[in-house]
Amino acid sequence: MDAVREFHLYKVPPRWLFLKIVTEDGVVGWGEPIVEGKADTVAAAVRELGHHLVGMDANRIENIWQTLYRGGFYRGGPILMSAISGIEQALWDIKGKRLGVPVYELLGGAVRDKMSVYSWVGGDEPSEVVDAIQQRQEAGFSRFKMNVAGRLEWLETPQQIRRIVETLSEIRDKIGWDVGIGLDFHGRVRKPLARLLARELEPLKPMFLEEPALPEHPDVLKVISQHTVTPIATGERLFGRTDFKPLLEQGSVDIIQPDLSHAGGIWEVRKIAAMAEAYDVAVAPHCPLGPLAFASSLHLDFCTPNALIQETSLGIHYHEGSNDLLDYMVNPEIFHVEGGYITRNRLPGLGVEIDEKKVEQAAKKGHDWHNPIWRNEDGSVTEW
Repeated sequence: MDAVREFHLYKVPPRWLFLKIVTEDGVVGWGEPIVEGKADTVAAAVRELGHHLVGMDANRIENIWQTLYRGGFYRGGPILMSAISGIEQALWDIKGKRLGVPVYELLGGAVRDKMSVYSWVGGDEPSEVVDAIQQRQEAGFSRFKMNVAGRLEWLETPQQIRRIVETLSEIRDKIGWDVGIGLDFHGRVRKPLARLLARELEPLKPMFLEEPALPEHPDVLKVISQHTVTPIATGERLFGRTDFKPLLEQGSVDIIQPDLSHAGGIWEVRKIAAMAEAYDVAVAPHCPLGPLAFASSLHLDFCTPNALIQETSLGIHYHEGSNDLLDYMVNPEIFHVEGGYITRNRLPGLGVEIDEKKVEQAAKKGHDWHNPIWRNEDGSVTEW
């Protein structure tokens, strides 16, 4: 048995939490257990789960996962599942390094040689969005995602709806029709407005409509899907197989977006992807996170037939004035984007070589990132 000897946590800018697990024979694995804005809370959960983890055979990943998931009686949710996710990623990293193979080889082998990726773009004015898209095109991207709108009321005026549609129409006209654009509702839009916007935006041929309803209202997705032929995508705020089961059964979603740092890790999301495949639903993992979450997502993509496209935080606005995910890597070239794709590498484990000195130094600074709290004009809280 090669037992887990110890683990270490590093809270690093801009908003991440890294986990390092070391086995008795000195093999090191890295993972990313994080909920954006709740790094300290997840770190506490990892330390509590460490009571079970230390001393267990690092090779028995499923056994460890079941122990951590079921052994505490209470289960699921963003904090516990994210803590388990980061631990599980690090264990796969260890196993791959010990056997000298990439993680995707341990999950059935590759089904593709390169993976399509998309970049998030921001901007308040159409010209700013177009400039951002052109800059990302120069960096190798060909598909993008942007927010539909900022702060929204439960119902909006016809003028506001018209402004949203005209803004996106102007962007489409300027960048052309060969560029894929996903539109992120971010759970900000309530059912009556979501129905209307879905129909009004359909002529612009969005790549998908992301989270047009809050995760606690999956029934609303069925209503929205009846008003548009645009693919519906959701799932970043769902945690594990049981959360995705009713969503798939009701048949109102075309693309699921589990996050490998929230939904249970690499193997759990592979199980979720297999469930989705049985319902003819594609997978596009959510990942506005760091290098370990991104690497984990790509390993899932490379061995998953119904993986459609991969989100990446390369150059995302959250990193402006802070660290980018490449800053903590010795080998950033593995995430090189060309022609809208990242080529599959053959490095063992997750393939990410972490610069431990930089991580340790950055952890001394840490971070205190929290998402903003938005309010309507009347002072009531609205969705960010």
